[in-house]
This record gives sequence, C-alpha cells and structure tokens, in this order.
Amino acid sequence: MSSSRNLMFTLFAYGALVLGGCASESEISISMGLDPAAAPGNTITGAGLPDPTSIVTKNWGTLPEGREWGSTAGIDIDPNDGQIWAYERCGAGTFGGGVPINCDSNPVDPIFKFDRNTGDVLANFGGGVMVTPHGIHVDADSNVWVTDFAGNQDGTKGHQVHKFSPAGELLLSLGMAGQPGNDSEHFNQPNDVITGPDGSIYVADGHGGQGMTTGRAITEGRESGATGRIMKFSADGTFIKEWGRIGTLHGEFRTPHALAFDSQGRLFVADRGNHRIEIFDQDGNYLDSRYSYGRISGIYITQDDMLYAIDSESSATSHPNWMNGVRIGHVDEDRITGFIPPHDAETRPYQGAAGEGVAVDADGNVFAAEGPNSLRFAEGAFTKYAVRQ
Repeated sequence: MSSSRNLMFTLFAYGALVLGGCASESEISISMGLDPAAAPGNTITGAGLPDPTSIVTKNWGTLPEGREWGSTAGIDIDPNDGQIWAYERCGAGTFGGGVPINCDSNPVDPIFKFDRNTGDVLANFGGGVMVTPHGIHVDADSNVWVTDFAGNQDGTKGHQVHKFSPAGELLLSLGMAGQPGNDSEHFNQPNDVITGPDGSIYVADGHGGQGMTTGRAITEGRESGATGRIMKFSADGTFIKEWGRIGTLHGEFRTPHALAFDSQGRLFVADRGNHRIEIFDQDGNYLDSRYSYGRISGIYITQDDMLYAIDSESSATSHPNWMNGVRIGHVDEDRITGFIPPHDAETRPYQGAAGEGVAVDADGNVFAAEGPNSLRFAEGAFTKYAVRQ
C-alpha cells in the first residue's frame, strides 16, 4: 500500500487546526475526514472511505538486541503519559530446535513500554510469568493488565489474568495457573481484560467459539466446557458475576476477543466469530450491536468516542469479500466513516492482512499489533500509521 494516501486538502486542514491550537477533538476528526455526517463509502471494501493516516511505518519499535519479534495481539495507550504499552510473544511464530517458541519455552520479557514518537523502549518486563499473552490494558494508575490465554505442557502457567505495576512488579493474578475451567475461579483461554470506571475488572473469556460454525458444533462446544463469556470482578479480584455463553444470540459470543469502554461507561465487546460488536451496561445488560466493522480482533475508543476496530481475520473462508484493515466510526452509529487499508499480502490477494490489536494516541496516530496472519507482511510486531503533522 502507498505510504501517502491522504488528500492534500485533508492534510492542510488538519495542520491548520493543530497549529492554531484551538481545535477540539471533534474538529480534528472532521478535518481528518472522519466527519460522521460525511457521505458513506463502501463498508466492506473500504473504497471511498477516507484514510486519516498518511505515513505507514512497518516494523515500528526498537527490537532488543539478539531478539526476533514474534506475533502479538495487544497494544494500549498509557492514560497518564500517552506512551505505548504492548507485548510480543517472545518470538512466537519461529522455531528453535524443532520446539515451538512461546513465552514459556523462551522466557524473555514480553511486555514493552515504547516512546510513542521514537519507538524507543522505556520499560520491558514480565519474563517467566506467561505462555501466550493475548489482551493488554493499562488502567488509570498505569498498571498493566495482560491475559495469558494458553497453558503450558506442564500445567503450571496460562489461563490467567495478570496485573503488573508500571515498573513490572506482579501485583495480582486471577485464575488457576495452567488449569482451564468454566467456573468462577477458572478461565478457559481468556482473550482480554479491562477495568471499568469504578475499578471493577472485566475479562473476556473463551477463544474457541469462533471455529464453531454449526448449531451442532456450538452445542458440543458448550457441553465440552468451552466458554464464551464476560466475567466481572471487584477491584481486588473478588468474583461478582458473569454473562454469556457460546452462541449467536444477543448476549452470546463466539470468541469475545476484545473490550473497550466509551465515555458513557458502556462496555463494547468485539464478538469476532459473530462478526459484530455487542454493547452492554456494566451489569451485563445487553444494549445494542454494531455490524459494520468486519471480523474484529481489536477495538479502541478515543476520548471523543470514535471507535477504531481492526479486522485481521476476514478471509475467503471465514468472512468472504471483507477487506482486512481498521474501520472507524462513532460509537453511537453503526456506520463507517474512515478506513485504514491492510498490508499487501500475496497469500491474501483480495483481502490483505492487518493486525489484531489497535490503539490511537492523542495526535490521532494509529498503532497496530501484528498477529500471526499479518506478522510477515508487516515485517515486525508493530506498525504505526501516522497523521502527517
């Protein structure tokens, strides 16, 4: 994909607003071509939709000496200093001596804090704790939460949620290490974690439902103990409640892959296998759905309630015709007003390849965490889509 795709008018308008120092977030969004009132383009292919970014930097972020980036699925913004938190899976996707690489077989530090402007590493920790990190969230105190969705062969790690201090101290772990389950004390492939406005903890649990494509498969999945649920805990980790199961009805999930809150305190859940976003209040009551964002792996909601959803999984067999990439729209509408195209991919020539995690900094720069489908084409674990200043 070209690295300069914006119209000159868009660039000049955005620059004028920023340099003038008086632009609101909504005005900046409009100047970037994300005006919710603008005429729609093609939601499925992205054709005719404005791309708010203009410079694509592949292989973004400093790679520690002697290491090779593995795949990832999670990236977030520190709410206090605006820097980037993310992880990579300790070289996962490569092989050493015939043994698959993960954070158990190669226990280097998987969690990174990057300078959002330079990509320099500001912090790096978490080695020896996890097997396959999956979701990441940075709370109001800059504590870093990570889900570990796979177990190791010894049954001593995985299927947990971990909370780290900004300096890397392990503060809390939820779930039974290495022991999947479907009760209130166990997780079964937890995908993501987020803290609510009151500090409550929400966990999206259950990764396997997306592959259950028939009624029989869904029934068998439920009977086998597979999960598709949201679990809620108090701030100290005490279980409060859960809702959802594997299924296709509202309030059911086939892989609740990512979580985000909007300014109204509504919980948005990327229900990847059902190609939708489900919206709930903080007690788990179903409110609404969004269907225009594709087969979604990651979501991020900005302070002015613009929803960025990254589609890494649409393919000829799982979601035909839909282009991978980042779709953008306002949380209150099921309508796409912006689109960031995917990486070119010769093995996915019609739909491209995009990452699994997405985050947006205060300047509107978009960061993607590259998963197994896109890592090779992105040439590294992270990609930065920058707005030209």
